[in-house]
Amino acid sequence: MRTIGLDVGDKTIGVAISDPSGLIAQGIKTIKRSNLYNDIQEINKIINSFKAEEIVVGFPKNMNGTIGAQGQKVIDFVEYLKKEIDLPIMLWDERLTTVEVNRMLVESADMRREKRKKVIDKLAATIILQGYLDYKRKSI
Repeated sequence: MRTIGLDVGDKTIGVAISDPSGLIAQGIKTIKRSNLYNDIQEINKIINSFKAEEIVVGFPKNMNGTIGAQGQKVIDFVEYLKKEIDLPIMLWDERLTTVEVNRMLVESADMRREKRKKVIDKLAATIILQGYLDYKRKSI
């Protein structure tokens, strides 16, 4: 069963997909956001293309566990997504994911800021999805 991972931001949505066995996450795309309808259509194309059966969306909480402005935006996005796409959708705590990706890119790839901005959302979606897949595998 394939799972789609999403890192939803104001300007972009990072997208990752699991392998068919649900073990490994791989970043596939960064969607440049235009409007809610187009964003959902693009996600739906990816779901259909990979025959995904569930969606995991990164949920940005504050460090103390409360839901801030960005967290509320993600909740609103997921509520709209649920109306348009009939698949199970899970929220996954993504605290510090973007920080982790930035650190990885700087340390391992010595990548300039401009290049990091092009791949960071896709990599964040990959880390979110991999965390979910690992958790799911350990829970079985």
